[in-house]
Amino acid sequence: MFVVQSYPLAVFFCLITMLCWGSWANTQKLAGPRWRFELYYWDYVFGVVILTTISAFTLGSFGSAGRSFLADAQQAHFEYILSAIAGGIIFNAANILLVAAIDIAGMAVAFPVGIGLALVLGVIVNYVGQPQGNPVLLFLGVAFILAAIILDALAYRRLPGQSKKISTKGLVLAILCGILMGFFYRFVARGMVEDHVNPYGGRLTPYTAVYFFSLGMLASNLLFNRLLMARPFTGEPVSWADYRRGTLRQHALGLLGGIVWAVGMTLSIVAAGQAGFAISYGLGQGATLVAAVWGVFVWKEFRDAPPGAKPLIWLMFPGYVIGLALIIAARVM
Repeated sequence: MFVVQSYPLAVFFCLITMLCWGSWANTQKLAGPRWRFELYYWDYVFGVVILTTISAFTLGSFGSAGRSFLADAQQAHFEYILSAIAGGIIFNAANILLVAAIDIAGMAVAFPVGIGLALVLGVIVNYVGQPQGNPVLLFLGVAFILAAIILDALAYRRLPGQSKKISTKGLVLAILCGILMGFFYRFVARGMVEDHVNPYGGRLTPYTAVYFFSLGMLASNLLFNRLLMARPFTGEPVSWADYRRGTLRQHALGLLGGIVWAVGMTLSIVAAGQAGFAISYGLGQGATLVAAVWGVFVWKEFRDAPPGAKPLIWLMFPGYVIGLALIIAARVM
């Protein structure tokens, strides 16, 4: 299988992860406001499964390093397969809660609470599980990124039409999202070997772990999203008939969104062999910076922003860059 054997390449992969995780939601925007998230999300999950299956039988099966996908799956102990599947279930629940929190409370609440909490918890949990890197630089970098997320949220709250009243339901959903999002990566990491080149028996290599992770997403979606379709957090219920009425473009955009996110997840897990799980996860969660770039420069979300909002945005960008630089330096200093 293909493995990463240098830290600079691992960092490059983590930056691609950040780009993918911060960009997949553009496909939902492109699908249009009439295409409900619950319907879009089916295709998104299918896209994740398609990409992880292809990568397992290609990058995960060719080459002399490690074990091929099928051999790896056959030798793995069930508890580690279950751990990767559990990671997919937890992530799926967190992702749905995040979108619901954005819908109810807005970006200004959902992102600093949900993603901020996920970033802090995720780095702590993964560092405790595999303590690699300078902890001072690592957590200082996390602090800068968390501050940048808060600045981003404060700027969003100043946009016209943003409610000044915080929804209790939205806040609770964002907190639950952050807790779950902070732990999903560790479940996948727990099922994996640390040495990707010469893996020991029983645990999973990266491509196998991500494949079973995607199966956890798919299985849980049969429950989570069907419940959400019947009892949505906002709006009227939707049905399978509504899904079938979707256009080819709408379904294709959902598949593309899932594929883009899954590319990021796969590269993050592959890079963790050199970067460590805490650094790999922390860099990936810099995706909020990428999403902000899309919002500011492509979707023009701050076109009508009052004067006080734009300075916050321009302070946010260097905060992210400094935070990411500190996380990268944590592995080499």
